[in-house]
Parts: sequence; C-alpha cells; structure tokens
Amino acid sequence: MKKRLLALMLTAFLLSGCAPQKVADKQYTATFLELFDTVTTVVGRAENEEAFTVKAQAVRDALLPYHQLFDIYNDYDGISNLKTVNDHAAEGPVAVDRVIVDFLLDCKEYYTLTGGKVNVAMGSVLGLWHKAREAGIDDPAHAALPEKEALDNAAAHISFDDCVIDEEAGTVFFTDPLLKLDGGAVAKGWAAQRVAESAPEGLLISVGGNVCATGAKDASGTPWVVGINNPDGGNYLHTLTITGGSVVTSGDYQRYYTVDGKIYHHIIDPETRMPSTYWRSVTILCADSGLADALSTALFLLPQEEGQALLDKTKAEAMWVDAQGQEYFSPHFSDYIRT
Repeated sequence: MKKRLLALMLTAFLLSGCAPQKVADKQYTATFLELFDTVTTVVGRAENEEAFTVKAQAVRDALLPYHQLFDIYNDYDGISNLKTVNDHAAEGPVAVDRVIVDFLLDCKEYYTLTGGKVNVAMGSVLGLWHKAREAGIDDPAHAALPEKEALDNAAAHISFDDCVIDEEAGTVFFTDPLLKLDGGAVAKGWAAQRVAESAPEGLLISVGGNVCATGAKDASGTPWVVGINNPDGGNYLHTLTITGGSVVTSGDYQRYYTVDGKIYHHIIDPETRMPSTYWRSVTILCADSGLADALSTALFLLPQEEGQALLDKTKAEAMWVDAQGQEYFSPHFSDYIRT
C-alpha cells in the first residue's frame, strides 16, 4: 500500500514584503516517488532549472542508500540491510553497513529516552498490523483486526535488549530468534537529517512530510513556510516559519484502515499493542529530524503532561491536537507560528 502523506505539506513561497530576488535566482521544486514508499520533495532556488536539478538529484541520490538499507521487505544485490538482519541475525552476527550500526545505536537512545515507547524492535507486532491493514484495504468487506493472541505472543519478542550491536565489529545479532526490527517510526526522519547535513544551504527537503530546512530560503534570510494539516482535512491549522531544523508530524489519519466502521491507524502502543487514542496529531519542531521523528511518535502515545516531561529533556517544541480539535502547545511552539 502506498503510504499516505504525513501531515506536513510544503508551502514554498516568499513572505510578503520581502525584497525581490534577482531574475536569475528562481525557485524550483523536484519530486521523487521511489524513496521510502512515499513522496520526497526538494524545494530551493537556483539560477536556472538545470542547476537546481543537479542539487535535487544529489539529494535523491544521497537518500537512496538509506531507503535500501532500512528496507525490511526487499533484498538488494550486494547490500546487507534490515531485511538481511531480520532474516539471519538470530543465526549469528550479521555484518552490516556502518549506517545501520549508527542508526540502531541512535534508536537505542530513543528507546531509552522515551521509556520504550519508540522501539524499532517491535517488528513482530507491527508486522501483524501491517498484514491486517493491507488485507483490510484490499478487501474492506472482510477487514479484521490482528488476533489478540497473536499480538500477545508477538509482544513477548520486542525487547530491544535482545538486539546486540557490536560497534567495533560492525555486526548485529539477535539473542531472541523471534525478534524483528522495523525502523519505520524514525527511519525517514533519521535519513533526512543525515542528507540535510551535507546538502547545500537553502533547500527544503521533505521525505514523506519529514521536513528539513538546510538554511533560509535565500541570502536575505527569508524563512520557509511549512503548513500543518488539519486531521479532518481542509485548510492548514497553522503555518510555521523556519530557517533551519525540522518539522515532523505523526497523525492518526496518515495510514489506517476500517474494521466494522471504526478506524484503526498505524501508530501502535508497545504496551497495549493497539493504536493509541490520546491524539489526532502531534507536530514536533526540533533541530534534528531523527529525534523529531522519534518524539512525534512518543508524544502521540503519551498524555500531554508526560509528553511535555519528555520534551523537557530535549530542546524540541510540540503541538498536540485532540479528538475534539483542541490544540495544545509546548511553551515556545507559538514562537514559530506565522498564521
């Protein structure tokens, strides 16, 4: 199934009242569809379309290895990816690219920071939901939830402590043969951050809505404007101005299916093994897109007070939207709201 776009849609336009750009310095947009099973968009300014295309293609080419390395469904010639790890790490240590080592080490930190709410070792549970969701979308009349017994059995095999990462040897080993990794909660944001760090200044990069700004829009410091979607559709709830860092949203309307008239989304609480019902969406403003991705998932799974306590351990800001459409903000989120 093609994943629904995340809540953040790019609105790339100049703020009113700003100084005009040189005629040769125009804004362009490039879109790629083959990465992370979602839409990747690159926006920036260049003297001509050809010059911009070179920049955008370089971003796409830099993202491609991450797409392949973090894939849990497909094999690639000559690449030991997360699917390779899932298939063979219970048999013995699997040699992997340094990128996977760094990714999993960061995921361990997210796991600890969030008290286990962000857990890329939840693959056995998430796999059951993925299979049920795909079947329900393909055949809505027979849509069904995963069996509770199957979820409970899978939940016995989601301890990240059973994933042994040998940084020096560059290997991953599972002490639990039924453990499975699924990096979906943070992979896009983590990859976008790494690519943004080496990309030219003045780009806005969105990987499925995980938005990174590599600097202001132009030499005069014009901010980018990023819109936060209304979970019910229609106009943006707000537009934010950023000149760097990232904006990431998790929402219950992004990937879901319906069983007996009730919607079941894809953000699963490790404790209940069910979709969380605290919020419709959570938006994070953060310097690091990987951390923002992790926080948006964790805060979606927590009451606001607990989510704010988690935010207080970072330099991130958040906006929550509940089932009634009520909005809640961390202390400085409003500093970035344009409208």
